[in-house]
Amino acid sequence: MRIFTMALNPTLDVSSDADRVQPTHKVRTRNQRLHPGGGGVNVARVVLELGGSPELMILSGGATGALLEDALGRLPIPLELLHVKSPTRIATMVREEQTGLEYRFVPEGDPISEREALAALQRLETVSDAFVVASGSLPPGAPVDMYARMAAIARKNNCRFVLDTSGPALAAGLSGEPVFFVKPSLSEMEALIGATLEKADAEAAALELVGKGSARYVAVTLGADGAILAGPDGAIRLASPKVEVRSAVGSGDSFVGAFVWALSEEKDSADAFRWAIAAGAATAMTSGTDLCRRGDIESLFARITAVT
Repeated sequence: MRIFTMALNPTLDVSSDADRVQPTHKVRTRNQRLHPGGGGVNVARVVLELGGSPELMILSGGATGALLEDALGRLPIPLELLHVKSPTRIATMVREEQTGLEYRFVPEGDPISEREALAALQRLETVSDAFVVASGSLPPGAPVDMYARMAAIARKNNCRFVLDTSGPALAAGLSGEPVFFVKPSLSEMEALIGATLEKADAEAAALELVGKGSARYVAVTLGADGAILAGPDGAIRLASPKVEVRSAVGSGDSFVGAFVWALSEEKDSADAFRWAIAAGAATAMTSGTDLCRRGDIESLFARITAVT
């Protein structure tokens, strides 16, 4: 199946390094890097890195949108643009070298109109027989049930709808037609059900979502502790291989991209889960807003083990 990814609230990701981050004083940075970003964009970049052929639709606006389009135009990814009046947001990440800590500044973005939001739904009506990946936050102004509406359209068109978001958009996205795959982090799952979760509780919560038909597969990511995958045949937990972490930016998106790519290559869900864990860890090894590299993913894949 083809892979059609959407980024309704994409970003220009700017990352750099500084000796020390401190208030009031100028913080001199170096090693500045700029990448196209946002959930759906990162998913497409990872699918491409793994040898897939993703398609990407983005909402883009203003001078910053032009910069985003230019950056994406250098990649061999078919790109569909839905232009909006609001400028594309810029996200900033600074790594403090003295401590190794990351400081991430991610604006919510400017509002879009209802008409602009509906244009994305209308475009999705033309997509069939595909993995449809909706990843990232909703821009202000978009209906909170935007992803639920997309899930209904995808189901009607024989698509497998993949959802990766948080907060009210996640809750609304799981309240309508069943989705094929959803990937909350542990904190996002806690916010969804309104309770603090231990790992065993997270597994039970994921299985409950599967059991009541909200999703066919639910992955709960646990950071350096790996992830849990619940599906029709039960749940498994895999440990993440130990790596030197340089940046957590994009690890969740890489997980989603690798999982969907593997399924599109007709690998089973357990195998796809291993690819996803490996891609998330491989992205953590890279600096700033760089994402995973296929060679690292393949090397880490062989080191992944089940948690008993």
